[in-house]
Amino acid sequence: MTLDHVRTLSGGINQTGVRAYNERLILSILQRNSGLPGRDLARRTGLSPQTASVILRKLEQDGLLLKGDPVKGKVGKPSVPYLLNADGVFSIGLKIGRRTADLLVLDALGKVRHQLRDTYDYPLPNAVFAFLRDGFARLMDDMDDNTRARLCGVGIAAPFELWSWHELLDAPADEFAAWKDADFVAEVGRITDLPVRMVNDATAACRAEHVFGIGREYRDYIYFFLGAFVGGGVVLDHAVFEGNQKNAGAFGTMPVADLRGRPAHLIDLASIRTLELRLIEARQDPRQLWEQPQDWSHLEAFVQPWLEQAADALALAGVASCAVIDVEAVVIDGAMPNGIRERLVDMTRAALATKDMRGLIPPVTVAGQIGGNARGIGAAAGPIIGQLLLDRSAALFDQG
Repeated sequence: MTLDHVRTLSGGINQTGVRAYNERLILSILQRNSGLPGRDLARRTGLSPQTASVILRKLEQDGLLLKGDPVKGKVGKPSVPYLLNADGVFSIGLKIGRRTADLLVLDALGKVRHQLRDTYDYPLPNAVFAFLRDGFARLMDDMDDNTRARLCGVGIAAPFELWSWHELLDAPADEFAAWKDADFVAEVGRITDLPVRMVNDATAACRAEHVFGIGREYRDYIYFFLGAFVGGGVVLDHAVFEGNQKNAGAFGTMPVADLRGRPAHLIDLASIRTLELRLIEARQDPRQLWEQPQDWSHLEAFVQPWLEQAADALALAGVASCAVIDVEAVVIDGAMPNGIRERLVDMTRAALATKDMRGLIPPVTVAGQIGGNARGIGAAAGPIIGQLLLDRSAALFDQG
């Protein structure tokens, strides 16, 4: 992806007492670009060169920015770009999935520095929180002093109402009911005093794509993430839209139809759980879908019909979403091998071209760039965004 396509921020304020806002604005611009000199930052923000210079010096002193190598070859003095310091801030993310739990350390540039994973048939509170306690201790032992000192928080991504998923996971309802009383924030509070942020797992994946991936190229788009169950997110005016109950983009319940035209829901057609069921019917172990590194090449007889079904259902969901939101893109990602994702995107694009879109402007269909780790990365990104970046900044983007 070329940075020429990344939408830019604007709208700085010079008044006294709003430095925190201007700092966030500059950090947000640099997060979306590979590096910019002070004069470009001043121009993009509308700040005076003097104000921008003061803020940049402070951010550099705080360890959040670095100066890059001078850029020569232009008229005048060589320009020196400012870059985000990858070691300037870190956060921890916990992803609780239907098949796996991940605990990871994320740096300021969205790179995973450390990661632990636990795989299970279905998640239960005692096991997940034991993994959190043990994993947190291991991660802290693996960190150097600078990383520990610059941890800014813990983000947790989990499906909403986990207790209601027991039937789809063939899990015991009485054991799963324990999730109703689970207090994620309290559990984290028992092991650290770092601030905690909670988010829906699919929304977290959308946020990771929006901040670190291809989402920077588009203003409005819908995002599908295919995990054990399909979910997603919505981005409007360059901001992840969470909705009134923070559950926007719950595409699993969207009515669609199967390849025979029979009514169905997206969750029944485009979830990896559907592929698991195909393997179970053939008396094969579905856990092989989640083994790392993922390789589904020996499962082509099951994968191809699943892709055909999932792509057509995603295309129908894309049409319905365009009718409501008028998005410019459909972004598709998931916990699957990269080659499978590319095939799914190509097949969804082809299926979308066959649908009746009278009165609608067809969106582009593209692959997400973050991959299967998107939910954990999105969880960990929450504390970094909350402390350093502009979170809801729709009015601050130019429309070019």
